[in-house]
Amino acid sequence: MKFLEYKAKEIFARYGIPIPRGAIASRPDGIVDPPLPCMVKAQVLVGGRGKAGGIKPAETLDEARSVAGQILGMDIHGYRVKEVYLEERLDIGRELYLSLTIDRSAREPLLMASAKGGIDIEEVPREQIYMEHIPAVVGIQPYVLRSLLKQLALPKEVGEQFASVVRNAYDLFRKEDAELVEINPLVGTKDGRVVAGDAKLVIDDSAEYRHAEYANLDQDRTPLEQEAHDKGITFIQLEGDIGVIANGAGLTMATLDILSL
Repeated sequence: MKFLEYKAKEIFARYGIPIPRGAIASRPDGIVDPPLPCMVKAQVLVGGRGKAGGIKPAETLDEARSVAGQILGMDIHGYRVKEVYLEERLDIGRELYLSLTIDRSAREPLLMASAKGGIDIEEVPREQIYMEHIPAVVGIQPYVLRSLLKQLALPKEVGEQFASVVRNAYDLFRKEDAELVEINPLVGTKDGRVVAGDAKLVIDDSAEYRHAEYANLDQDRTPLEQEAHDKGITFIQLEGDIGVIANGAGLTMATLDILSL
Protein backbone atom coordinates (compact mmCIF):
# COMPACT_ATOMS: atom_id res chain seq x y z
CA MET A 1 0.00 0.00 0.00
CA LYS A 2 1.66 3.21 -1.22
CA PHE A 3 0.81 6.67 0.06
CA LEU A 4 0.87 10.01 -1.71
CA GLU A 5 3.33 12.48 -0.23
CA TYR A 6 0.78 14.58 1.64
CA LYS A 7 -0.90 11.49 3.15
CA ALA A 8 2.47 10.11 4.21
CA LYS A 9 3.31 13.43 5.84
CA GLU A 10 0.03 13.43 7.76
CA ILE A 11 1.06 10.07 9.22
CA PHE A 12 4.61 11.31 9.84
CA ALA A 13 3.21 14.23 11.84
CA ARG A 14 1.19 11.86 14.05
CA TYR A 15 4.46 10.21 15.04
CA GLY A 16 6.22 13.47 15.84
CA ILE A 17 8.21 13.85 12.64
CA PRO A 18 8.28 17.58 11.77
CA ILE A 19 6.70 18.47 8.42
CA PRO A 20 6.33 21.80 6.59
CA ARG A 21 2.99 23.62 6.49
CA GLY A 22 0.95 22.62 3.47
CA ALA A 23 -2.44 22.43 1.80
CA ILE A 24 -3.91 20.01 -0.74
CA ALA A 25 -5.95 21.08 -3.78
CA SER A 26 -7.61 19.37 -6.72
CA ARG A 27 -8.62 22.58 -8.55
CA PRO A 28 -6.84 25.93 -8.97
CA ASP A 29 -9.87 27.84 -7.69
CA GLY A 30 -9.83 25.66 -4.58
CA ILE A 31 -6.56 27.26 -3.50
CA VAL A 32 -7.45 29.92 -0.94
CA ASP A 33 -4.71 30.34 1.67
CA PRO A 34 -1.50 28.56 0.65
CA PRO A 35 1.63 28.92 2.82
CA LEU A 36 3.39 31.50 0.64
CA PRO A 37 5.95 31.43 -0.75
CA CYS A 38 5.39 27.77 -1.58
CA MET A 39 6.29 24.83 -3.76
CA VAL A 40 3.44 23.38 -5.83
CA LYS A 41 3.99 19.61 -5.92
CA ALA A 42 2.22 17.04 -8.08
CA GLN A 43 0.82 14.17 -6.03
CA VAL A 44 1.52 10.93 -7.88
CA LEU A 45 2.82 7.53 -6.79
CA VAL A 46 6.00 7.76 -8.83
CA GLY A 47 9.39 9.38 -8.54
CA GLY A 48 10.97 11.93 -10.84
CA ARG A 49 8.26 14.56 -10.37
CA GLY A 50 10.67 17.47 -10.34
CA LYS A 51 12.49 16.47 -13.53
CA ALA A 52 9.09 15.99 -15.23
CA GLY A 53 7.98 19.52 -14.32
CA GLY A 54 5.69 18.39 -11.51
CA ILE A 55 7.24 20.59 -8.79
CA LYS A 56 7.35 24.36 -9.25
CA PRO A 57 7.68 27.44 -7.00
CA ALA A 58 5.05 30.12 -6.46
CA GLU A 59 5.35 33.49 -4.76
CA THR A 60 1.75 34.75 -4.74
CA LEU A 61 -1.78 33.35 -4.57
CA ASP A 62 -2.38 34.07 -8.26
CA GLU A 63 0.90 32.42 -9.21
CA ALA A 64 0.09 29.38 -7.05
CA ARG A 65 -3.25 28.98 -8.84
CA SER A 66 -1.61 29.42 -12.23
CA VAL A 67 1.13 26.87 -11.50
CA ALA A 68 -1.40 24.43 -10.08
CA GLY A 69 -3.41 24.74 -13.29
CA GLN A 70 -0.31 23.83 -15.28
CA ILE A 71 0.47 20.77 -13.16
CA LEU A 72 -3.04 19.36 -12.63
CA GLY A 73 -3.85 16.92 -15.41
CA MET A 74 -0.20 16.36 -16.33
CA ASP A 75 0.94 12.84 -17.17
CA ILE A 76 4.01 11.95 -15.11
CA HIS A 77 5.45 8.59 -16.09
CA GLY A 78 1.97 7.21 -16.78
CA TYR A 79 0.26 8.78 -13.74
CA ARG A 80 -2.25 11.59 -14.24
CA VAL A 81 -1.97 14.36 -11.65
CA LYS A 82 -5.28 14.71 -9.79
CA GLU A 83 -4.06 16.73 -6.80
CA VAL A 84 -1.30 19.18 -5.95
CA TYR A 85 0.25 19.85 -2.56
CA LEU A 86 1.16 23.46 -1.82
CA GLU A 87 3.91 23.40 0.76
CA GLU A 88 5.86 26.17 2.46
CA ARG A 89 9.21 26.78 0.81
CA LEU A 90 11.99 25.81 3.18
CA ASP A 91 15.15 27.89 3.61
CA ILE A 92 17.49 24.95 3.14
CA GLY A 93 20.79 24.84 4.98
CA ARG A 94 21.59 21.15 4.44
CA GLU A 95 19.87 18.08 2.97
CA LEU A 96 20.05 14.71 4.71
CA TYR A 97 18.76 11.25 3.84
CA LEU A 98 16.93 8.77 6.06
CA SER A 99 15.16 5.51 5.32
CA LEU A 100 13.96 2.36 7.02
CA THR A 101 13.18 -0.70 4.95
CA ILE A 102 13.22 -4.49 5.16
CA ASP A 103 16.42 -6.32 4.25
CA ARG A 104 14.84 -9.58 3.14
CA SER A 105 18.13 -11.45 2.95
CA ALA A 106 18.92 -10.57 6.59
CA ARG A 107 15.23 -10.72 7.63
CA GLU A 108 15.61 -7.54 9.64
CA PRO A 109 14.78 -3.85 9.32
CA LEU A 110 17.59 -1.84 7.75
CA LEU A 111 18.34 1.75 8.74
CA MET A 112 20.06 3.88 6.11
CA ALA A 113 21.16 7.49 6.54
CA SER A 114 23.46 9.94 4.82
CA ALA A 115 24.56 13.55 5.04
CA LYS A 116 24.15 13.61 1.24
CA GLY A 117 20.40 13.97 0.81
CA GLY A 118 18.30 15.45 -1.96
CA ILE A 119 19.59 13.06 -4.64
CA ASP A 120 18.91 9.40 -5.40
CA ILE A 121 20.56 7.29 -2.72
CA GLU A 122 22.00 5.11 -5.50
CA GLU A 123 24.13 8.08 -6.54
CA VAL A 124 25.71 8.48 -3.09
CA PRO A 125 29.09 6.70 -2.59
CA ARG A 126 28.72 3.64 -0.38
CA GLU A 127 31.19 4.96 2.20
CA GLN A 128 28.96 8.02 2.76
CA ILE A 129 25.91 5.93 3.67
CA TYR A 130 25.36 4.73 7.23
CA MET A 131 23.71 1.28 7.26
CA GLU A 132 22.66 -0.66 10.34
CA HIS A 133 20.36 -3.63 10.81
CA ILE A 134 17.87 -3.10 13.62
CA PRO A 135 16.85 -6.29 15.48
CA ALA A 136 13.08 -6.12 15.84
CA VAL A 137 13.18 -7.49 19.39
CA VAL A 138 15.26 -4.59 20.73
CA GLY A 139 14.64 -1.72 18.29
CA ILE A 140 16.97 1.25 17.92
CA GLN A 141 19.43 1.30 20.80
CA PRO A 142 21.39 4.39 21.96
CA TYR A 143 24.67 3.05 20.55
CA VAL A 144 23.11 2.99 17.06
CA LEU A 145 22.24 6.68 17.29
CA ARG A 146 25.69 7.56 18.65
CA SER A 147 27.36 5.69 15.81
CA LEU A 148 25.03 7.28 13.26
CA LEU A 149 25.62 10.84 14.44
CA LYS A 150 29.37 10.29 14.62
CA GLN A 151 29.52 9.13 11.00
CA LEU A 152 27.29 11.94 9.72
CA ALA A 153 29.28 14.54 11.71
CA LEU A 154 26.27 16.78 12.29
CA PRO A 155 26.28 19.85 14.55
CA LYS A 156 24.90 19.08 18.01
CA GLU A 157 21.57 20.88 17.58
CA VAL A 158 20.89 19.28 14.20
CA GLY A 159 22.12 15.89 15.42
CA GLU A 160 19.72 15.86 18.38
CA GLN A 161 16.76 16.62 16.13
CA PHE A 162 17.95 14.06 13.57
CA ALA A 163 18.16 11.38 16.29
CA SER A 164 14.60 12.22 17.37
CA VAL A 165 13.37 11.83 13.78
CA VAL A 166 15.13 8.46 13.51
CA ARG A 167 13.46 7.19 16.70
CA ASN A 168 10.04 8.43 15.61
CA ALA A 169 10.46 7.04 12.09
CA TYR A 170 11.27 3.61 13.51
CA ASP A 171 8.24 3.82 15.80
CA LEU A 172 6.09 4.53 12.74
CA PHE A 173 7.82 1.77 10.76
CA ARG A 174 7.08 -0.81 13.43
CA LYS A 175 3.54 0.19 14.43
CA GLU A 176 2.26 0.78 10.90
CA ASP A 177 3.71 -2.47 9.46
CA ALA A 178 5.73 -0.48 6.94
CA GLU A 179 7.94 -1.88 4.22
CA LEU A 180 9.48 1.52 3.53
CA VAL A 181 9.78 4.84 5.35
CA GLU A 182 11.94 7.28 3.40
CA ILE A 183 12.64 10.98 3.88
CA ASN A 184 14.70 12.47 1.07
CA PRO A 185 15.55 15.16 1.69
CA LEU A 186 15.36 15.52 5.43
CA VAL A 187 15.99 19.25 5.48
CA GLY A 188 18.10 21.12 7.99
CA THR A 189 16.84 24.69 7.65
CA LYS A 190 18.97 27.79 8.14
CA ASP A 191 16.94 28.68 11.23
CA GLY A 192 17.88 25.37 12.91
CA ARG A 193 14.88 23.14 12.23
CA VAL A 194 14.98 19.57 10.89
CA VAL A 195 11.95 18.95 8.65
CA ALA A 196 10.79 16.22 6.28
CA GLY A 197 11.10 17.79 2.83
CA ASP A 198 9.62 14.75 1.10
CA ALA A 199 7.98 11.55 2.30
CA LYS A 200 7.60 8.02 1.00
CA LEU A 201 5.60 5.44 2.90
CA VAL A 202 4.75 1.88 1.86
CA ILE A 203 2.76 -0.38 4.18
CA ASP A 204 2.71 -4.16 3.84
CA ASP A 205 -0.43 -5.19 1.93
CA SER A 206 -0.62 -8.33 4.05
CA ALA A 207 -1.12 -6.15 7.14
CA GLU A 208 -3.91 -4.09 5.60
CA TYR A 209 -6.49 -5.78 7.83
CA ARG A 210 -4.79 -4.12 10.82
CA HIS A 211 -5.14 -0.65 9.28
CA ALA A 212 -8.78 -0.22 8.38
CA GLU A 213 -8.36 3.55 8.52
CA TYR A 214 -6.41 3.39 5.24
CA ALA A 215 -8.86 1.12 3.40
CA ASN A 216 -10.47 3.84 1.28
CA LEU A 217 -7.32 5.65 0.20
CA ASP A 218 -7.05 6.22 -3.54
CA GLN A 219 -4.08 4.18 -4.70
CA ASP A 220 -4.60 4.77 -8.43
CA ARG A 221 -6.27 1.40 -8.89
CA THR A 222 -8.33 0.94 -12.01
CA PRO A 223 -12.08 0.32 -11.41
CA LEU A 224 -11.57 -3.38 -12.11
CA GLU A 225 -8.58 -3.57 -9.75
CA GLN A 226 -10.60 -1.80 -7.06
CA GLU A 227 -13.49 -4.25 -7.48
CA ALA A 228 -11.10 -7.19 -7.17
CA HIS A 229 -9.46 -5.62 -4.11
CA ASP A 230 -12.83 -5.12 -2.42
CA LYS A 231 -13.50 -8.85 -2.89
CA GLY A 232 -10.11 -9.89 -1.52
CA ILE A 233 -8.67 -10.90 -4.89
CA THR A 234 -5.13 -10.05 -5.99
CA PHE A 235 -5.51 -8.69 -9.51
CA ILE A 236 -3.28 -6.59 -11.76
CA GLN A 237 -4.76 -5.13 -14.92
CA LEU A 238 -2.41 -5.25 -17.90
CA GLU A 239 -2.78 -4.42 -21.57
CA GLY A 240 -4.08 -7.10 -23.89
CA ASP A 241 -7.11 -9.39 -23.93
CA ILE A 242 -5.78 -12.63 -22.38
CA GLY A 243 -6.38 -13.14 -18.68
CA VAL A 244 -4.14 -15.36 -16.57
CA ILE A 245 -5.32 -17.20 -13.47
CA ALA A 246 -2.30 -18.72 -11.75
CA ASN A 247 -1.11 -20.02 -8.38
CA GLY A 248 2.21 -18.74 -7.07
CA ALA A 249 4.32 -15.79 -8.14
CA GLY A 250 6.92 -17.85 -10.02
CA LEU A 251 4.36 -19.75 -12.08
CA THR A 252 2.47 -16.53 -12.81
CA MET A 253 5.58 -14.75 -14.12
CA ALA A 254 6.64 -17.78 -16.17
CA THR A 255 3.17 -18.01 -17.72
CA LEU A 256 3.19 -14.31 -18.62
CA ASP A 257 6.65 -14.70 -20.15
CA ILE A 258 5.44 -17.59 -22.32
CA LEU A 259 2.39 -15.64 -23.47
CA SER A 260 4.50 -12.63 -24.38
CA LEU A 261 6.82 -14.64 -26.66
